[in-house]
Amino acid sequence: MEKWQCTKCEYVYDPQLGDPENNIGEGTEFDELPKKWVCPECGAKKRKFEPLEDDEDTESDEEDKD
Repeated sequence: MEKWQCTKCEYVYDPQLGDPENNIGEGTEFDELPKKWVCPECGAKKRKFEPLEDDEDTESDEEDKD
């Protein structure tokens, strides 16, 4: 499941967690969110979100191995 980040406030939408405060259940993919869903932190529209690069998670994992 791909995480998405708000380009305005850097909030990360994690599909595994959903958005319980806005009645979005666990396991809801970003493209399955309602059209009117907005960032729960700053109110930005869905178009202001970008996929979060997996490389960021990988780099931190590699640093932990050293």
